[in-house]
Order: sequence, then C-alpha cells, then structure tokens
Amino acid sequence: MSSGSHRPRGRAKRSLGQNFLVDRSICRRIVEAVEIQPGETVLEIGPGRGALTDDLAEAADRLVLVELDNDLAAHHLRRFAHRRDVKVIQGDILETDVVQAAECEPGHLRVVGNIPYNITTPILFHVLMRPRPADLHLMVQREVADRILAEPGGGTYGALSVGVRSIASVDRVLQVPRGAFRPRPRVDSTVIRVRPHRPEPLTEAEEVRLRRLVRAVFQWRRKQLGRTLRAHPDLEMPVPAMEEALAELGIESSRRPESLSPQQFIALSRHLPPAPEDGDLARDRGL
Repeated sequence: MSSGSHRPRGRAKRSLGQNFLVDRSICRRIVEAVEIQPGETVLEIGPGRGALTDDLAEAADRLVLVELDNDLAAHHLRRFAHRRDVKVIQGDILETDVVQAAECEPGHLRVVGNIPYNITTPILFHVLMRPRPADLHLMVQREVADRILAEPGGGTYGALSVGVRSIASVDRVLQVPRGAFRPRPRVDSTVIRVRPHRPEPLTEAEEVRLRRLVRAVFQWRRKQLGRTLRAHPDLEMPVPAMEEALAELGIESSRRPESLSPQQFIALSRHLPPAPEDGDLARDRGL
C-alpha cells in the first residue's frame, strides 16, 4: 500500500455522498474476502481517495476504476499513469456499462465498491444488469444489507429482498463501524457479497414481469394478496386466472406479500398476463 502522502486531500463532497474508508485493517479484510484469482479483472466503483485501490491493483491482473469526482479521477490518472493494467474512467457508474468498461468476459469480472448510501439501490440493480459480473462486494448501509438479507415474514422483508435474491445469492461478509470512515457517517455499514445465479433462472421478460409483480404487491403490502392481484392497476389479473394460479401454487389469497418467498414470487409471476413493457429489461433498473 502506498504511503499517506499519496492520498489526495480535501473535504468530502456531500453532493456525491462521499464518506472515505480510512481503516486499514478493514481495507485488507475486504480485499482478502474478494479472493481475486489469476486472470480476473476487478472494477472498483468510486475509489475515492484510494483506500482499497492499491491493494486491489496488486491483487488483480487488471483494475478498472470508475470515479465521478473530477479531482479524484485526475489523482488516480496521475498515480497510475505508468500502469498499463490500471484503467481510470471519470464518469457516473449509473451511466457506465461495467462489462464493456472492463473489456473482459462477465464471468471474469469482479465488482468492488464503497458506494454512496443515497443511491445504493440504483447502483446495485444497474451493476446487476445483464450480462452480470461474476460477483459484487459492496459496502452498503447496514439497514440496506438487513433488508436484502431479510427472511420472509419479517418487517424488513420486501421488494428489495425479493428483487435481489431472485437473481443472486447474497451473504454478509463484514460489519463495518461508522468510525472506519471520514467524515464519520451516522450509520454503520456492511460489506455484502452478491453472486448472480448461473445459469440465469429467468428470461429477461420473466425478470421484468417478476419486478412488476413485486413492485405492485409491496406498494400495497398491507392488503391481502388476492385483492392486490385483481385490483392493482399494474396487474389487474382476471379473478378466474388469479384463483387458478393461487390454487395451483398452494397460496391462499388472504396472505400478505411479506409471507411469500422469492421462489414463490417467481412461480406466481409466471401466471401474470403479459404487459407491453415486459420485454424491456433495460428500462427497468430497480424496484
């Protein structure tokens, strides 16, 4: 790791949601958890002042940095000007095709990032657009990690839980206290590992249909499932078809959405009537 003199200085920018990781032991544990293998490319989202960056550069055959902050991107361009195996992109991750930027096979791409809390969900679903990378190791707000990992039946289980875990497995890697950052955030953080399922369990049209279902039922999460299926304007499932689908799946119409597992949502979504937008996954980046 480079010395502190190589770190850029200056205040964090609130407009970019910047909280810089400064705890060296946490940095080492994150890089170790990624378990980078020979031949793999790592894409780091928002390297910031570079707490993880040098360690990643040493561990990966190739490193791609995507940094929105002009000053920090310029710093990394200078720092790695002599390294042909490090590519720096000044830009918004939400406007970056990560596989195209990495110039490698999706299965050889690992994504790492301490991402801004205010846009965690859009970033997560954007990076999980097809073709999906091998995995993601992301630092997120602890409450967001809890929501993603929540089990059916709990108050934190919802659209985010189903949306992510219907296409990927997720586990908790590391808890990170707020004191590991400067400036110090008001919340604790968690590093999660997201591994997209391979082969894909859903077609693109099925995935969009699932998101349409999940979004609708959790908008009306206090209502019984049967009422939402037949009355929500994004669903409007004919009563005979709705009753037949629920009976076939063994799901009572009086159940609440938080009681269904991701697998049950997948099965139920396959009974929905198609909608014109169901084939356009590129337009549907979240929940």
